[in-house]
Order: sequence, then structure tokens, then C-alpha cells
Amino acid sequence: MKTYKYVSSALVLALALAACGKDKAESESEKEDLPVVKTMKVSEQDVDQLSVYTASVEPEVINNISAQMANRIKAIYVDEGVKVGKGQKLVLLDDVNTTQYELAVDNAKAALRNAQTNYDRAVELLKIGGGTQQSVDQMEVTLINAKNAVSQAERTLANARENTVLTSPISGVVTARNYDPGDMTGALPILTVAQVNPVKVVINVNESQLANVNKGMPVDLTFNTYGDEVFKGTVSLVMPTVDAASRTVGVEITLPNSDGRVLPGMFGRATISHGTSSHVVVPDRAVVKQQGSGDHYVYVLKNDGTVSYNKVELGQRIGTSYELISGVPAGSEVIVEGQNGLTDGKKVQVIK
Repeated sequence: MKTYKYVSSALVLALALAACGKDKAESESEKEDLPVVKTMKVSEQDVDQLSVYTASVEPEVINNISAQMANRIKAIYVDEGVKVGKGQKLVLLDDVNTTQYELAVDNAKAALRNAQTNYDRAVELLKIGGGTQQSVDQMEVTLINAKNAVSQAERTLANARENTVLTSPISGVVTARNYDPGDMTGALPILTVAQVNPVKVVINVNESQLANVNKGMPVDLTFNTYGDEVFKGTVSLVMPTVDAASRTVGVEITLPNSDGRVLPGMFGRATISHGTSSHVVVPDRAVVKQQGSGDHYVYVLKNDGTVSYNKVELGQRIGTSYELISGVPAGSEVIVEGQNGLTDGKKVQVIK
């Protein structure tokens, strides 16, 4: 009986050891089957709140140089791309009409002198009883009309003389030339002169961001032509209406341009700072974009060794990281490698 008892005890112990070995082997096998991931603990940081807009450059002022009346062009002294100064002579027009208008002034003055003589004579006759008040009144009307005719003729002559030599009202650059010497002036301006110091940079701001953009705010500007070089501008105008189609508001930025490097028509980007906010920052490797949508997610490691699939709202990109507006609490362990094949609630094996 003793022998049987000892054998039974040994058998039980052997079976127990075998079961433990089997469980351990199965545990090791299960562990080997778990997805292997790497994690990183994330925290809140102060992040510059920046808004970036596409921008286009326009002249600050545009003047169209045109004749006030149809006339033939005798000479054009500038061409496209030429810088001009305020008051500089640009175009000479035929003065053939000037003589005609000078003659019209002489005729109007002669008619005025005649009307004045007739009026004075009517007044004298009335005084000596040889005329009537009605005659005086009629002569007075004629005199007034003659004075008005002289004023009109002189204005026409002045316009004709001014129309003969066209000058630039501003300092700027000639951006268009539509005629050549010998042409008759028409509907188009002869020249267009644009003021390019300063220039006007135009952006469109979404109405939801309008409260963050105010007149006088500094703006950093970059242009494709000049790479990462930053130009400093200032918000000079916020339009008072919202475009119904795009739900945006036009904003103008004034940019000093004394060296003339920034040209109308250039494409660029405007960056406006709205201060800083404290938000969680994660490596860009942790952010997963869901296929077929614009949604972004981050896998977060939970205390039980599983992961949760957290939808996040991205903010600023900071080098190789992203600011998160929402979705991941500070202090979380986020998955930065091994996201392929993961699903919400999946147990993982972490490699530090």
C-alpha cells in the first residue's frame, strides 16, 4: 500500500509539472503571436497658433492713362516694365484740335463783348426814357448766356491742351501699353501705370476665422520666387462683407517694396500668428489617416495591454510632429511603430 501511495504522488507531481510547462509554453506562444509595437509617452506643449493662407500680389494703386477725347497719338515715351515718376511725360497727342478750340474761345469772347455793349446801351436808353425795362431784361439774359459760353469754351480748350500731353499721376511701373504712335485712341487706356511701393497682398479668410484677423496685425509673407525668405507686412483692410459663395472675407496686407523685388501677380503664402495654446504634441509617425476619408487616428496603449483607436483633430504641424486639438490626453502612451494590422481593443506586445 505504501508503494502505491508513493507512485500515485509521483504521478500527480509529474502531471502537474507537465501542465505547468504546457501553460507556460502556450503563454509564450500567445505572446509571440501578439503584434509588436513601439510606444512613446506624449505631453502638452505651448504651440504657436498660426494660420496660413494663399496670397496674391496686386499693385497698391492702378492708373489708366487715357485721352479724354478721341485723338491721334503722336508719341509714346515709355514701354511696359519701365519705372516712371509722378508728373513724368508719357504720351504726346495730336494738337490739331487745339487751334479749333482756341478759335471757339475767341468767338465766344467776341459774342460776350457784343452782348455787353447791347446791354449797356439798353440800360442808358432806359435811363433817358428811350427804352423799356423789358429790353434791358432781354439784354441781360443774352449777356449771361454769352458769359456762360465763354466759360464753356475755355474749359473745352483747357481739356484739349491737357489732352495733348499725358503725364503720370503716380510713381510706379508701366504694366500695359495698348497702342503705338499713329494710332487713334479708343476704348482701352493708352498705358497703365501701377504703384508697386508698397504693394497690396490679398488673402481670403474663412468667416469662422474672421474674429482672429484685425487691422494692424503683423503678417509673415513668403513667395515661391524667393524660397523661405520672409517678408514683413501688415493687415491694412478687412472687407466688410462675406462672399456668399465661398464664405470667405477678403483681407488686404500692405507690404513695403522699396527694392521692387515683389511684383504684381506673384503667388505666395501669408502666415498670421494668433498667440500660443497648450496642446498635446505627437510624432507624425503616430498619426494614421483612415483610407477613404479625411479622418485621422492615433493608437493609444491602455493599462491592460490593449490599444484604443482614438480619432484626433490635427492642429499645427511642428517639424516631424503634430499638434492635437483633441483626441489624446496628456501622458498617454501612443503607438509610433507597428500600427499595421492593429484594431481597436487589440492586445499588443510593447518593445521599449
